[in-house]
Amino acid sequence: MNPFSYERATDAASAIRLANATAATRYLGGGTNLVDLMREHIEQPEVLVDVTPLAQTIEVRADGSMLIGAAVKNTALASDAHVRQAFPLLSRAILAGASAQIRNMATVAGNILQRTRCTYFYDEAARCNKRKPGCGCDALQGFNRYHAILGASDDCVATHPSDLCVALVALDAVVHLQGAAGSRSLPLTELHRLPGAHPEHETELQPHELITAIEIPALAFAGHSAYRKVRDRSSYAFALVSVAAALDVDAQGRVRDVRLALGGVAHKPWRASKAEAVLRGQAATEATFLAAADAELAAARGLRDNGFKIELARRTIVAVLQQLTEARA
Repeated sequence: MNPFSYERATDAASAIRLANATAATRYLGGGTNLVDLMREHIEQPEVLVDVTPLAQTIEVRADGSMLIGAAVKNTALASDAHVRQAFPLLSRAILAGASAQIRNMATVAGNILQRTRCTYFYDEAARCNKRKPGCGCDALQGFNRYHAILGASDDCVATHPSDLCVALVALDAVVHLQGAAGSRSLPLTELHRLPGAHPEHETELQPHELITAIEIPALAFAGHSAYRKVRDRSSYAFALVSVAAALDVDAQGRVRDVRLALGGVAHKPWRASKAEAVLRGQAATEATFLAAADAELAAARGLRDNGFKIELARRTIVAVLQQLTEARA
């Protein structure tokens, strides 16, 4: 690990000022991803700006929407009474991720901004366009069981690891940002990039731009929601496929509205907008759920080791939607 200096911010303005003092600066939240990257010499900041004292509150508004401070710990968010009642898929997604020790340390913003990565990213002997742009991607012909089936490119097939992000994307979350140029907001669906020819550029953040809060708009039927994570072992494992869903079915058994997102399938949390479009206004039946899943996965492409994920995603989408439909009966 390279030598670095440590600064502690007192507010967002001071954090941004400290960060802009040198190009080789990183914001430090819980450090659960950044410290690993520093140990592996992937990230080599000269300055760490500690932003954990900032924005640690959870605000529930009168309309049921929420404003979550960027430095709120994952455990605190998962255990919040309003989250558990109004957005249970969010609580379940957080509890499906990492370990209790990591959830106790990790911040919401840090979780959102963890690097999209695979095992080759950490292997100095491997070619990885994220670590060294333009050198190639050994995952394409290597062991790629966990890799992307949607939105991938010839330069990167890694998948975004966050469970929290999948739930937030399904809930139309908005990220509030502050930087040297001022404040702005961005839908979470637009924050992360697909790899294209430059997988080293993972987000739309400007240099040293800081996440200050995450907003979840009110959604009346989000209380009827689920998160399912399919993985190789029961704990501390990234998803092969995950599904976050909220479903509103009317008295005649038709889908009034739906929110659906996938994890473990792409370089970014994947909003299943094509499946949602198929579902709205249709009978909440297995046939409809299969048609929706097929519409979303029509563009999916498997590699040597992960072709099974296409059918796994299809079945998991259907299973989660059936679960929510049956719970309504």
